[in-house]
Amino acid sequence: MSHCHYLVSDGRQCREPAGPNGLCHWHDPKSDKQSEETAHALEQFVRRGGLCHGLQLARANLKGLNLVNQGSPDGFLLEKCDLYRANLQGAHLYRLRMRGGSLMKADLTDTNLHCAHLHDVNLLGIRWGNTRIDSLDTGPRVLQESRGRRERDRRRADILFKEAEEIYRDLRKAAEHQGIFTLSGRYIQQELTMRRLQMPFWSLRRFLSWIVDLFCGYGEDPLRVVLFSLIMIACSAVFYFFFGLSFAGEHLIYRPDASLHDNLIFLLECLYYSVVTFTTLGYGDFTPVGISRLFAALEAFTGSFTLALFVVVFVKKMTR
Repeated sequence: MSHCHYLVSDGRQCREPAGPNGLCHWHDPKSDKQSEETAHALEQFVRRGGLCHGLQLARANLKGLNLVNQGSPDGFLLEKCDLYRANLQGAHLYRLRMRGGSLMKADLTDTNLHCAHLHDVNLLGIRWGNTRIDSLDTGPRVLQESRGRRERDRRRADILFKEAEEIYRDLRKAAEHQGIFTLSGRYIQQELTMRRLQMPFWSLRRFLSWIVDLFCGYGEDPLRVVLFSLIMIACSAVFYFFFGLSFAGEHLIYRPDASLHDNLIFLLECLYYSVVTFTTLGYGDFTPVGISRLFAALEAFTGSFTLALFVVVFVKKMTR
């Protein structure tokens, strides 16, 4: 009996019986996989250690498929498998790992994808109706985003970014429907990032969108606001250190001839003044002089705006 001719680049070869064209039932894209027994047969193939690389499951009837790897901390691994328009309604895919391949337009209605890993998988057009996606890991970027960032053709890149935006939007809606707001927050950030990348590179809209993302992650990341505030306070303190402040009528500024102790004390005083200015407390003990006044005005304006932004973002996250 001849074996399937399917061979992976790392040397692995399928050991299933070959059909007329030299490929087994699972690696042959022309074999019929519409019967009600297909899901059960696939379960047996996977559980007995069949080569789960490059499986041709486009339009396969896999309703109720159970690929839960009982008694193991890791789920089954499917590599570069084609499940285009596959029927996976009610499937149990807890901890399933997919690398590469496609789930494009697959029907995942009522499917359990809890803790599943879908890395570099085409997720475009999936039906997410009541799909359990808590702790779903789609990798740092979906397939279309990764390709779009590498694409040099601007028109082709825009198409990929638009597809990625659609994928993130569908994932965000599915997460919101299930009340998984931490996950939906991540996907809305990625959705809006894809929308930004479709804008003209030198446009004002793209720049403003980037600023909003940088400061607060489109309203989903209050830690970015805190980090920006700390950086602004520290940079302003260094600026005051070199350009001077006034205290009780005395002009204080960094002096190379002063002792390390004196300069360190003044740097800490500048840090104190920077915090007071950023938070708009304005005690009045230290006052800016010269060009420091311009920077102090800028820091005070930025501080009042940033504190208000932090309250909005933090409350938005906590009230979900």
